[in-house]
Order: sequence, then structure tokens, then C-alpha cells
Amino acid sequence: MKKIMVVAGARPNFMKIAAVMRELAKHPQHFEQILVHTGQHYDVEMSDSFFSDLGLREPDIHLGAGSGTHGEQTGKIMIRFEKVCMKQKPDLVMVVGDVNSTVACTLVSAKLFIPSAHVEAGLRSYDRTMPEEINRVLTDQICDYLFTTCEDANQNLIKEGIAKERIFFVGNTMIDTLLRHIEIAKKSKILDGLGLRDNSKVKKYAAVTLHRPSNVDEREILKGILDALNKIAEKLPVILPAHPRTTKMIKRFKLNKVVDYQESISSYNFNKSNKKALLLPPLSYLDFLSLMSKAALVLTDSGGIQEETTILGIPCLTIRRNTERPITIKEGTNTLVGNDPDRILSTALKVLKDGAAKKKRPKYWDGRAAQRIVKILLPSLNAP
Repeated sequence: MKKIMVVAGARPNFMKIAAVMRELAKHPQHFEQILVHTGQHYDVEMSDSFFSDLGLREPDIHLGAGSGTHGEQTGKIMIRFEKVCMKQKPDLVMVVGDVNSTVACTLVSAKLFIPSAHVEAGLRSYDRTMPEEINRVLTDQICDYLFTTCEDANQNLIKEGIAKERIFFVGNTMIDTLLRHIEIAKKSKILDGLGLRDNSKVKKYAAVTLHRPSNVDEREILKGILDALNKIAEKLPVILPAHPRTTKMIKRFKLNKVVDYQESISSYNFNKSNKKALLLPPLSYLDFLSLMSKAALVLTDSGGIQEETTILGIPCLTIRRNTERPITIKEGTNTLVGNDPDRILSTALKVLKDGAAKKKRPKYWDGRAAQRIVKILLPSLNAP
């Protein structure tokens, strides 16, 4: 039996590991799983609620890394994870995504000569001002198994000189999780609580996520985005469940009154006459999936939401100048708009008028990516 240590640290990680852990659990005679939560996201709604929503068991080990600068956070995770690895002696460390936890735990594994696997390998924005891009490149250089979501990612890795034998095109585990939970999410009461459902009919609205430093850490940029959202809100309700970072910066810049700000989830009270974006605390996975799945339009600076909206067939405007997921533009419903308020507004109005372009579902985004991963690991890890 082989011991696989699965690492998660930030909200998107949990959606990606859920499907893999479920599939590994079907082979108890071959795999023992140890779930490590690094604590990179330490807000309850940003992490802990996801475990119950996704049917994940409680972490076996919690590193409690918390916040800090990129160096501080990465360093704390490495110090604590090294001790865990030396004690547990895993046969494989599995990391996901592109956060600080991803690169930190991969570096520790490499230095301890423990094989590692990267789920969602090969994505590239080719913008090294993004911390996530540095994490992706370094992680892929030293991982032994590179599980990719699309054929573009395979080509990116090959161009970087990585041996084809380490690259495995398996599909998207985040989509595995979405397809498994979409029906469950329909039971969420979030739309009723927001007054967005009337006699079973869902009203037209837009959903927004916003958290990247390039969008929220400068007052004028953040205010410009919020102003654009408010102008969209003159046409239809705009719902923004805010990342803790975004809420912190809105308060710091004294922009609370720019939006309709609600301090508590329990205080949902959508005012039909209000023409401002409604800012809420973070939502659980199932509540947000319910909100997103019925939206007329999604605006985001997240990576995973570009993928989820592609599968849901919902128009997505990405408030960034580039994306590491170009397949969502070529084959999906995504459009890059940057953070210029005028472009955000004009594109949103056009999309609301014309609807989403009809595109095809990317190859292997079919709910079976985790099956393909385990099928690869079974013979290679358990070979005599």
C-alpha cells in the first residue's frame, strides 16, 4: 500500500482535490490518503465550510500557516510541511493549483526525494508579475507527475523542456466536482434569501468575484471597477460575495458607501430600488455554485470560475489583461476585459444584449478526470 499525501491550502484547491480523493478512496488496498490543510486560507467561509459542502473529511494534519507576505507564508508552510513529511514518510505528495502552498510543498518534497504530482499542471499566463505564474513554473519543473487540464498545457510544458513521459492529459478535476454538485446546489436558498427568485422564476442578475491585488490594492483601480459594477447594477442586480482581501481594501480606502455593503450573511436584504452592487461576505461552495449557475453574466478575476462558466454556458467577463486558461476563450464563454471601467461596462452591456457565444465543451471536461489520474497512479506506484 502506498501513502499519498494530498495538500490543499486555498479555496480552489478543495474543489480540485475532492474528486481525486473520492476516486483514491475506491482503492483502499492500494492507497492510504493523508489530507494536509496548510491553512493558507484561514477564513471559515473561505476554507472550512468547503469541507462539508464537498463531502471531504476533516484534514488529518493542519499546518496553520495563516497570512503574511509571499515569502513569510511560503517559508512557514515549508518549515511545517517538512516536519510532517519526515514523520509521515509519504510515497507521493500531491499538490493542486498555483497558490503558495503548491510550490512550498513541492519544494519540500523535492529536497526530501519524495515523488510529487501536480494536478492542473502546465497553465501559463506568461505574465511573471503574477505570483501564481512563478508558482506554476517552479512546481512543474520539479514534479514527477504533471496532470494537465487541456492540450495547450501539454504544449506549454514541452516548450519548457519537460519530458513527455512526465505529462498526462487527464482533464479538469474542478469540473468533476462541479458536475457532481450542480444538482445538490439547486437546493441552496441563496437566491430566495437575496430576493432573486419570485414564484420559482429566477430574476436576471450578474454575479461577481474580485480579489487579485492588481484589481483591489490600488484605490483608483478598485473604485473604477466598483463604479462600472454600479452602472451595470442600473440594468440588473449585481451580487458580489467579497473575498476577505477585497472587503479589507474597500474599508481601508473608505469605499463602503460606493456599494451596498452588508456586514453579515444573515443580513441579506436585496433592495429592489437600489442601483448599487450588493457586497456580501464570502459564500459557501454550494451557495456560490447556485448563484453562479443561474446568473445572466459573471464578472471575475478568478481562474477557476472562467472554467466553471464555460461548462455552465454562462457569459464570463474576466477582469484581467491575460489568462492562464485561454481554452475558456477559444472553446468557452470567456472574454478578457482588463480593469478599465469603460471596457467592463460596454462589454457587459453587449453580452447582456447578445448572450453567450455557443462554444463546445473542452476535451475531457467530462467529470472523469480523477478516474484518469488514479488509473495512471495505480500501476506506477504499485509496481513490484
